[in-house]
Amino acid sequence: MYLEKLELKHFRNYEDVNVAFSPQVNVLIGKNAQGKTNLLESIYVLAMARSHRTSNDREMVTFKKDAALIRGEVHQRLGNTKLELLISRKGKKAKVNYLEKARLSQYIGQLNVILFAPEDLALVKGAPSVRRRFIDMEFGQIDALYLHALTEYRAVLRQRNKYLKELQTKKATDKVYLEILSEQLSESGSQIIFKRLEFLQELEKYADKLHNQITQGKEHLQFQYESTLKEYQGKSVLELKQSLVEQYKTMMDKEIFQGTTLLGPHRDDVRFMLNDKNVQVYGSQGQQRTAALSVKLAEIDLMKEKTHEYPILLLDDVLSELDGARQTHLLKTIQNKVQTFLTTPGLSDVAQQLINKPKIFRIDNGKITEENSFTIEEE
Repeated sequence: MYLEKLELKHFRNYEDVNVAFSPQVNVLIGKNAQGKTNLLESIYVLAMARSHRTSNDREMVTFKKDAALIRGEVHQRLGNTKLELLISRKGKKAKVNYLEKARLSQYIGQLNVILFAPEDLALVKGAPSVRRRFIDMEFGQIDALYLHALTEYRAVLRQRNKYLKELQTKKATDKVYLEILSEQLSESGSQIIFKRLEFLQELEKYADKLHNQITQGKEHLQFQYESTLKEYQGKSVLELKQSLVEQYKTMMDKEIFQGTTLLGPHRDDVRFMLNDKNVQVYGSQGQQRTAALSVKLAEIDLMKEKTHEYPILLLDDVLSELDGARQTHLLKTIQNKVQTFLTTPGLSDVAQQLINKPKIFRIDNGKITEENSFTIEEE
């Protein structure tokens, strides 16, 4: 899978651009604040129907314009797919091969992307919400049932939290309705937990292999899922649902007192272990970064296994955050395997030696021009 063409109209600082990409490595060079990250964001939004940088869609529309349009042509094994996403005050409209999709969940998965930005190096040491978002965004691309369960769970969770607030403030007294919401939340929540455990087990297989290679056999990387649900390992979806229902009954008074849902996958976490030690607690910064790199690169192989297509890799100025050894491993891993978009003010000697025949684009204030050679710049 690779993105052949991209068209932007009124997206961020891009007024009207059309660009054709290489199926291998595309290097986006330019000074800061010229639009390199905006271009990467547009590819991400085309794939995911949402931004990784903002929850306010209006920020993606050029100032004083009514809407932004992103179009792309994706090459796949079975033929090309044309994608279109319109972002306006009224919301989003998504089309696949000119046919509008009733739900965005029906659109996501046509173009699979993996984003690796400097903030992703905090995947290991960051807050639990960072790791939950990572799981949800990546697994949601390759499993439509997971994405559906996640959408249902979030909708019911909002209802349940609202009703818990009403019970807390005595605006409501009917606990039967709370039990109904708990049943609904347990239905989708059990599916999410089951699939997360399955996903992490498969991802660990690839991540441990990569991490072992980077550390020259010195370290093994394992994942441990930490759930607010008791005794969740080895259980079926039905057993997980029953456990959730029972624990919601046990915690009912406490949740009403606090006015919020205290149990479920929205509060779960993942622990990364190096040689049986928690790298979040005991690992050095270098070990944490290597673990994060291994996890992100492992996604490439897992997506290929699940979808039979390699995803597109978006590297947003991440090389500057990695030393020479990690740069080398990253670039060797992706070379001749996945279409890659790499933003940078200028490439290091290591990168120039390892990237084979890249297509180079100069980004200057929302204008894109193709170049014939690298130019190293210092900010």
